[in-house]
Amino acid sequence: MNQTYSKKQKLHQLLVILIPILITQLAMYSMTFIDTLMTGRYDSQDLAGVAIGSSLWVPVFTGLSGILLAVTPIVSHLIGAKKQSEDVAFSVIQGVYLSIIMAVLVFAGGAISLNLILNGMNLENRVQDTAFNYLAALSTGLFPLFVYSVLRSFIDALGKTRVSMVITLLSLPINALFNYILIYGKWGFPELGGAGAGYASSITYWLIMIISFYIVHKNAPFSNYGVFRKLHAVSIGKWKEILMIGIPIGLSIFFETSIFSAVTLLMSSFETAVIAAHQIALNFASLLYMIPLSISMALTIVVGFEAGAARFRDAKEYSWIGVAIAVIMALICAAVLMLFPEEVASIYTKDAHVLDLTAAFLIYAMFFQLSDAIQAPVQGALRGYKDVNVTFIMSLISYWVIGLPFGYYLANYTNWGAYGYWIGLITGLAAGAITLTSRLIYLQNKKYPESMKVG
Repeated sequence: MNQTYSKKQKLHQLLVILIPILITQLAMYSMTFIDTLMTGRYDSQDLAGVAIGSSLWVPVFTGLSGILLAVTPIVSHLIGAKKQSEDVAFSVIQGVYLSIIMAVLVFAGGAISLNLILNGMNLENRVQDTAFNYLAALSTGLFPLFVYSVLRSFIDALGKTRVSMVITLLSLPINALFNYILIYGKWGFPELGGAGAGYASSITYWLIMIISFYIVHKNAPFSNYGVFRKLHAVSIGKWKEILMIGIPIGLSIFFETSIFSAVTLLMSSFETAVIAAHQIALNFASLLYMIPLSISMALTIVVGFEAGAARFRDAKEYSWIGVAIAVIMALICAAVLMLFPEEVASIYTKDAHVLDLTAAFLIYAMFFQLSDAIQAPVQGALRGYKDVNVTFIMSLISYWVIGLPFGYYLANYTNWGAYGYWIGLITGLAAGAITLTSRLIYLQNKKYPESMKVG
């Protein structure tokens, strides 16, 4: 990554970093997309089971992996400040240690509580069994998935986002192949239905980790830092630094992703067709969310690089260039959803009832786009500044104090039904966009007044 001196140079560097991240995120999300698509075409009850399983898993994974995202701003600041490679390697390996502990804790927690949680839900037997089997299969990939999160954060912090892109693209066809084999029982393998999607994802996670480990250890510029060349002792001090930055990041992500999962779980009282349609619409909306999310991740890298070098005016310019790109892309995505809801729904299902319900849900998903286009990049910029504590409080209030209660009221005490939950989601996202933007403006104008200077 290089210092830039004009908006044109910043736009170019941001795009160089952003485009591979976007391709990587789309490819990684395609694993979930493929799980949903292939399971939906296998059986609607299996699709509902995978939907419930995903709703339990996604907030846990995204929240905990969000803690590990602290490695990105930490490494970006070290590189921007021109610190020694030993400092970078030490930070990364401590992140790896933490990721292993987190994987063990999640596995143990799931083994203890999963049956209790599922038994407490009002699910059809087939749906409950599929949800349990899917999560049990997915748990075999916990260790590589968390370790990969750290290695990718290191790779991306160096601005080498194309490497992450290539790794993920190589693994994508493997995931699709094993989905086909294990869901449908091809080539002599057992027909596992929804559980097969979990095993396919687990196999893919192991592949991604192994490839990443090899590249970080053997290929420049990553090998120059010698991350795995020396067995570093555990450092409680460095763990504290990672956790102090990472826990608020993880909580912010958890509060946002868990509200979607909470809505899916609350909707378990509706018929299976409604659950399936909701999951399909949410899956596609989440696919579109990869655009602002990727911009967010790119902003964390470039803002962290500039802030580490105390170039706060440059960091501010990057922030708003990123938001502008996200808003333009959101308007395009919203137009697609408005014009082609039935065509999008037909990608996932041939069931006429589910298709009609999905098309209706997608119209509401259109309104997600603008709020996501603002709040996601703004969060990424704030992480680049290492400003994370106020952010998670704002996220908690926006999503859980405003969005979810409002959606619950509309769904249960008005005629909106299941669509009421989606209106609540839209309200929460809008509140998050407003509050987080106000925080970024305050930070740039008050805490870093140097960003206001011209030239």
